[in-house]
Amino acid sequence: MSIILALLAAVFASFTAILAKIGIEKVDSNLATAVRTIVVVIMAYLMVVITGETESILTISVKSYIFLILSGLTTGLSWICFFKAIQIGDVSKVVPIDKSSVVLTILLSFIILREPATALVVSGGVIISIGTFVLIGKDRKKTSKRKVFNTKSYIFLAVLSAVFAAATNILAKLGIEDVDSNVATFIRTVVIIIFAWGIVFFQGTFKELKKISKKSYLFLFLSGAATGFSWLCYFGALAIGKVSVVNPIDKFSVVLTMILSFIILKEKPAMNTIAGAILITIGTALLII
Repeated sequence: MSIILALLAAVFASFTAILAKIGIEKVDSNLATAVRTIVVVIMAYLMVVITGETESILTISVKSYIFLILSGLTTGLSWICFFKAIQIGDVSKVVPIDKSSVVLTILLSFIILREPATALVVSGGVIISIGTFVLIGKDRKKTSKRKVFNTKSYIFLAVLSAVFAAATNILAKLGIEDVDSNVATFIRTVVIIIFAWGIVFFQGTFKELKKISKKSYLFLFLSGAATGFSWLCYFGALAIGKVSVVNPIDKFSVVLTMILSFIILKEKPAMNTIAGAILITIGTALLII
């Protein structure tokens, strides 16, 4: 069941990046993140109500709250870095770098969570890692200094996003023990929305809300809904499965996102892109076996 939920999380996550890329045009990335989070927190709360777990919010231990809050903060930081990166860079380049967090997550799950390092998990993780680096590749074309600076900037932001995402997975696993996954998702999302809107008000970009087009709002809301579904599936899988298996399967969204970026965003695939996608698919298959 955890594998099915992780795969569903990957499908919804792939749509998140594409929809966000379309909606984030001419919109401050932090403001876009804050707008998306409104949808996510509403969805998370509705799931808590539907499952009848509203009262359990008050019975969660202090330890779980601490780890869930920390997980929410690292998610917020990861989002800020990620959506700024896709605003200035290609989705098909940023997403693979961001999803390289799978390597760090697997390592931390072995060290901190004491999960068994089986041959299939290690092999799958290594192949996914190789596929990710192949995907990143090198741009051999001559570019202007400004474009080189932008490239370095979005790569750096994507790497930071990956680091924070890895921390998110471990902290969430520690905090989700003996806690309903939907309640855990809601608590984390509340932290994220406070964090995101805090930054927006600090920067003063909330004044630009009126300038956002209806088209951008539509795609940001759809992106938020896709994120909400992805999270509900992912943390449901995380609650009953192992981080070292669930996280890499969820990161199969890299391949799905790339395919959608080629079809919808008209980004051109290169040989390294195709080769990397094949390696990631093989690595994911090993984890499912």
